[in-house]
Amino acid sequence: MSDWMKNLPEAAQSYLAGRTLDEVECIIADTPGIARGKAVPATKFARQSSFHLPNSIFFQTLTGGWGEAAGDEGFTEPDMVLKPDMTTATAAPWTADWTLQVIHDAYDRDGAPIPFAPRNVLKRVVAQYRAMGLTPVVAPEMEFFLVARNTDPAKPIEPMMGRSGRPAAARQAYSMSAVDEYGPVIDDIYDFAEAQGFEIDGITQEGGAGQVEINLRHGDPVKLADEVFYFKRLIREAALRHDCFATFMAKPIADEPGSAMHIHHSILDTVSGQNIFTGPQDGETERFYHFIGGLQEHLPSAIAVMAPYVNSYRRYVKDHAAPINLSWARDNRTTGIRVPVSSPQARRVENRLAGMDCNPYLGIAVSLACGLLGLHQKCNAGRAYKGDAYEEETVLPRDLGHALDLFDAAGDLHAILGPDFARVYSIVKRAEYDEFLQVISPWEREHLLLSV
Repeated sequence: MSDWMKNLPEAAQSYLAGRTLDEVECIIADTPGIARGKAVPATKFARQSSFHLPNSIFFQTLTGGWGEAAGDEGFTEPDMVLKPDMTTATAAPWTADWTLQVIHDAYDRDGAPIPFAPRNVLKRVVAQYRAMGLTPVVAPEMEFFLVARNTDPAKPIEPMMGRSGRPAAARQAYSMSAVDEYGPVIDDIYDFAEAQGFEIDGITQEGGAGQVEINLRHGDPVKLADEVFYFKRLIREAALRHDCFATFMAKPIADEPGSAMHIHHSILDTVSGQNIFTGPQDGETERFYHFIGGLQEHLPSAIAVMAPYVNSYRRYVKDHAAPINLSWARDNRTTGIRVPVSSPQARRVENRLAGMDCNPYLGIAVSLACGLLGLHQKCNAGRAYKGDAYEEETVLPRDLGHALDLFDAAGDLHAILGPDFARVYSIVKRAEYDEFLQVISPWEREHLLLSV
């Protein structure tokens, strides 16, 4: 075994035990969260300390277009230096040969972190907590749909066929029988996760037809974002093995609930390890309320990052398991900000606004940034909401254009995330929005063609 392989994470070493490593996939998440990079022979990876990709991967829209975000130097596509984080080395168990994946970090030629690389954005936010003597802890929940193969974009998405020969049923939240319908896919998800060294905290059936939720154990924000990034890929691969698709669209099927990436936050004092949301007598602290107040104050400006596509806003529908406002409450799933039942030591705040379609690094980063602003500014949370929050008015942006306007005006948020990231993100998302506005939808043809 090569010297570099002796220091691999335990799961990667177990995966390769008695086998010869063939290939290493050197990857990095782009702005949407797609894995970009290069696959190289293991022998070549052993000889290289870095590799190069152009910084333009962060200026590309989801459709393959480009945002004019290169800056004063113009669109010259200079190379970035991509360095491996070997703590992220993990198996790619769906491949035909023995392959590892390794997440890389992006630097410029002078060794400075690329400010608009999503993993660097999250690291920047975490560093600001650590500078205050605080350690943020998160636990993401991942919702997604298993759907029938769809090769025609004009055709509506349909639920996958279960083992009974019937389509996956809706309105079956927490049903074990519903999960059994696509048990072979779930089995492969477990197997892939085990091979990659990921610990799943639970899998449940959600309210949509073929909608599944996977919970991950709490931990370091960068590590958990890495896992979500990896999980999206492994879930898609598991689905393809069984002639179906896994989709992380926020709202893939009309009249069904959307898919969220709920983010649970707690903040520890780095020296003592104590949860700063809990006081000496196990009560809620001022900083607990300030964190919630920061979410309430700044999340509207952050929605463009947590709901990054035109489809994302279809999820925020009254009485469809997604929030429509920024009320907070204890153990109340109708509010945008929820405090789950827990022991005082595990007290946490759940942000229910982020969609599963967001880049996990950016979604977690912007949520933590809003809470950090709350701590800095001592934001007032107000009283906990009582009752059904769907009875209140919608206060969230209703479309991507409005959300981007709020994001562009959020100087305090830009300072936390990085001004250059905020500039590039807005340009790229507006380019995507312009691309969408060039598409004429079936609704427009049906209702406007002969009626207006």
